[in-house]
Amino acid sequence: MSIKADAVLDAKGMNCPMPVLKTKKAIDGIQSGQVLEVIATDQGAKSDIPALLQRLGHELLETKEEGGVIEFYIRKK
Repeated sequence: MSIKADAVLDAKGMNCPMPVLKTKKAIDGIQSGQVLEVIATDQGAKSDIPALLQRLGHELLETKEEGGVIEFYIRKK
């Protein structure tokens, strides 16, 4: 299944906590029901971003990791 993102946040090369802060800001900038794709290289994001989404109540649709690059697909509640 290919998820169509309404917005993309490129957080590659950023270290904790920047990917999480940028993700929260990007989520704030999209409409409810829209999908945000976050691309990160910080390994901490694998636990930090799902924790953020759980806290805020948004849905993590999918996580993919390839060659040290992690992609998150997030649906805003």
